[in-house]
Amino acid sequence: MTMTMMMRRRRRRRRRRRGRRMLLLLMMMMLTMMMMKKMMMMMMMRMIMMMMMMMMMMMMMMMMMMMMMMMMMMMMMMMMMMMMMMMRMMIMMIMMMMMRMMMMMMMMMMMMMMMMMMMMMMMMMMMMMMMMMMMMMMMMMMMMMMMMMMMMMMMMMMTMMMMMMMMMMMMMMIRTDKNNKSNDYKTDFSIPTTSLTTTTTTTSANYTTTNIP
Repeated sequence: MTMTMMMRRRRRRRRRRRGRRMLLLLMMMMLTMMMMKKMMMMMMMRMIMMMMMMMMMMMMMMMMMMMMMMMMMMMMMMMMMMMMMMMRMMIMMIMMMMMRMMMMMMMMMMMMMMMMMMMMMMMMMMMMMMMMMMMMMMMMMMMMMMMMMMMMMMMMMMTMMMMMMMMMMMMMMIRTDKNNKSNDYKTDFSIPTTSLTTTTTTTSANYTTTNIP
């Protein structure tokens, strides 16, 4: 009994000691763990804070960058706008110049057209004048022709008249021939002869000097 009791007690004591030690160890471990946890927590907090700070910094930087970019973009836009305006102005100027040139050209063309028209008119006038002159000439020619015709007619008439006169004269002469056929004008000079042509001079003299009473 005693031996067994002693053994149990010893065992118990040992167990107790071991348990205490274990407790102490556990406590120490717990403390260390707590400390570690605290440290870890602190580190974590720091890390988070650092991260937050970094994030904030990054954000700030990003914001700054964005702002800078925006500013740059704005500047670029402004520059572009200015360039566009300038271009527009230039284009407007060129257009104006072109318009002016066009106007000038149009004016010149108009002037040329006017000149051409004037020239045409002048030419027409000249042509008309020429035509008139030609007409006048034609009229003159016609008149001349008419005059010539008249003259010719007159000449013809004159010749006809002359011819008629001659014929009349001839008739008159024939009337007073010395053949005994004509009974109208029997003069003392009528000598009975068979032929008109006589060789004697006296008779021929008689013929030449025939007087019609």
